[in-house]
Amino acid sequence: MQTRTIYVTLALVGAALSTAATPALAAPSAAPAATAPSPACPTGWGSLAKSATAGTATTTPVRDVRTGRHDCYDRMVVDLPGTGGGSAGAVGYTVRYVDRLYQDGSGTRIPVTGGAVLEVRVAAPSYDPETGEPAYPARAGQPLPGVNPAGYRTFRDTRFAASFEGDTQIGLGVRARLPFRVLQLQDRLVIDVAHSWTGAR
Repeated sequence: MQTRTIYVTLALVGAALSTAATPALAAPSAAPAATAPSPACPTGWGSLAKSATAGTATTTPVRDVRTGRHDCYDRMVVDLPGTGGGSAGAVGYTVRYVDRLYQDGSGTRIPVTGGAVLEVRVAAPSYDPETGEPAYPARAGQPLPGVNPAGYRTFRDTRFAASFEGDTQIGLGVRARLPFRVLQLQDRLVIDVAHSWTGAR
C-alpha cells in the first residue's frame, strides 16, 4: 500500500513538471493598422489666364497682401475689407503668366525671381482715392511688406509693381509654370498655386 502511494505520488509530480516545462503558445500579434493613403491634391486648375469683370473696379483700397503654405499649394491673399466678395464677385481681377513684369504707366521692367512669373492685377487701388495716402505701404519694384517666401515649395519672390489708375499690380515669382486658381471670398481675393501638375503631395 505504501509502495503504491509512492508510485502514484511520483506519477503526479512527473505530470506537473511536464506541464510546467511545456512552453506557452504566444498569443498572435495584432496586425499593424493599415495606413490610409493621403488624399490626392486637386488637379485641373490649369495655367491659363483667369479673370473676372463682374463687379469691375472698386474705390475700396487694398489693405494687405499676405501668403501662406498649405499641403497642396502656396497661397497669396489680397485683403480688400468692405468689398464683400463671394460667388457673384465684387472686384475685377486678372491673373496670368507673363514672360516679364512691366510696371503699368511707366513700362519699366521689374525683375522677379523664379522659373515663372504670375502677374496679379486687382481692380482696386492701394491708396485712399480721396486723399492719395497709401492704404497699403508697398513700394514699386520692392518685395511685398511682411512677406517672406523662404521655405515655400512654390513661391520664390513677390514684387509690388504699381497702383495705377485704380488698379493694383503685383508680380509673384514661382518655381515653374504651375497650375493655379483664383477665388473671390469675403473681403479678399485668393490666388493658390499648386505644388505640382500631378496632384501628388
